[in-house]
Amino acid sequence: MSEIKMFNRWSTEGIEVKDPGIKDYISLKPVVVPRISHGRHASKQFYKSEVNIVERLMNHLFVPGHRGKRHRISSAKCSGHSEAVYNIVKECFEIIEKKLKKNPIEVFVKAVENAALREEVSSYRVGSIITRKAVITSPQRRVDLALRYMVQGAYRKVMKGNKGMADYLAEEIINAYNNSKDSFAISEKERLEREAEGAR
Repeated sequence: MSEIKMFNRWSTEGIEVKDPGIKDYISLKPVVVPRISHGRHASKQFYKSEVNIVERLMNHLFVPGHRGKRHRISSAKCSGHSEAVYNIVKECFEIIEKKLKKNPIEVFVKAVENAALREEVSSYRVGSIITRKAVITSPQRRVDLALRYMVQGAYRKVMKGNKGMADYLAEEIINAYNNSKDSFAISEKERLEREAEGAR
């Protein structure tokens, strides 16, 4: 049998997740066409662990999510078309391959590893006082937040810039791959971990 390649171009063979904490939560199961699931398997516990990581990125592109409690970012202008999201991710990977001369899926997986925060702050009530405490972030949430912040960073730039979503998403993934503070995902990770360190 011939090897199954993502978008019929890029192989997932030989790509290794080096972070043991999230290794079981990043699926690299080969698929030719990543299919947007629209939460079809949401009733099954830990279903996301079985969904290819590229497909999970595509799901986040439909709804980048709100920034903060005041909903500073609205998802109203996002496309509801699967083909549009598919083309954005494909073009994004082509840009990454052109700039870094590497397998874009390998770059993307490393970017997710770099952007996955390890601890955050949780608020809880003790009597009449609200207390903040540092907590370890669950592996599934680590991956979800990394993907969300990457998409939010690109989405925020596209609202102000003059380039397309694919360009800004590629830029965000490359910056996260390089562990650069220019990446919104990396800067958010460091901010949350600093808050957690202060709340210990």
